[in-house]
Amino acid sequence: MSLSDLDKRSREIFRSIVETYLQTGEPVGSRNVSRSLSMSLSPASVRNVMADLEHMGLLHSPHTSAGRLPTEIGLRFFIDALLEVGDLSQEERQRIDVQVRATQNYNSSEQVLTEASQMLSGLSCGAGVVLTHKTDMRMKHIEFVRIEPLKALAVLVGEDGSVENRIIDLPEGLPASALVAATNYLNAHLQGRTLSEVRKELEKVREADQAELDLLSRKVVDEGLALWSGAGVDDPGTLIVRGRSNLLTDLEAAEDLERIRLLFDDLENKRDLIQLLGLAEKGDGVRIFIGSENNLFSLSGSSLVVSPYRDRDQRIVGVLGVIGPTRLNYARVIPMVDYTAKLVSRILG
Repeated sequence: MSLSDLDKRSREIFRSIVETYLQTGEPVGSRNVSRSLSMSLSPASVRNVMADLEHMGLLHSPHTSAGRLPTEIGLRFFIDALLEVGDLSQEERQRIDVQVRATQNYNSSEQVLTEASQMLSGLSCGAGVVLTHKTDMRMKHIEFVRIEPLKALAVLVGEDGSVENRIIDLPEGLPASALVAATNYLNAHLQGRTLSEVRKELEKVREADQAELDLLSRKVVDEGLALWSGAGVDDPGTLIVRGRSNLLTDLEAAEDLERIRLLFDDLENKRDLIQLLGLAEKGDGVRIFIGSENNLFSLSGSSLVVSPYRDRDQRIVGVLGVIGPTRLNYARVIPMVDYTAKLVSRILG
């Protein structure tokens, strides 16, 4: 559907219904629409246009005698064709800058991202969300510490100050010197690189470095790299959500509460997060997913406004944005998410 499919009268009536719905969340009746129009139209004439818009799939009526609400298709059409996206005021930009940059001195990307999600939640009255790849952080140091005869703790420290631990299996009879050799070998190759870059680098130099490591030390290196590089299979990334309580306001029906419960379940299970990240990475700028357009939130009927952020090499390493009901204030949320993603990219770059 294109804007040319609607005449001027239909556009104005449709815009009025959607904008009223985004403000109130309530079905909109023909009498209220008639009063809000700049042109003079009777409620009966408005009802005829509303019936046409419903036939086109842009509106629906929750009850026989109720007014009309936009469908997901109608919201998508409104956002793509009719929404006038504003810009942030200088005061809003300064507020975002101060709040997000306050964590910059802590030298932890997770703290920066957590503050960004908290800030987005507060400004949007939705839930702020950040999704980032764990395996994309740049390495500073790794160490293997034996904790049992056949197990060791692999301690991984990122350049951003984050620390993660994994338990790895050790070959039988491994001497302490082999753990030291494996630690030194990896630290010589990984500093400032991501795990995927380290793995590619080691594949190139391994034959030349055979004499540097004995067989047992190489097994520790292989075990450690396979464990860390494979983290994204079972754990697709770090999910940070702030402001969930905002989603519990203005719930007027049992089905609304059930919708939010399903959304919380989706967030806890991190369902389809890899797909979400992939969708957001397909292009620069803000992406908007309404209800069933995204499998992650299809059951809860929520909207998601996200934008990718980048590392110092301009690679997309995650997405951030806002989750909320389909009646989000898109004109306000879109520039807010866009500006925050660019700010986080500058801070982490």
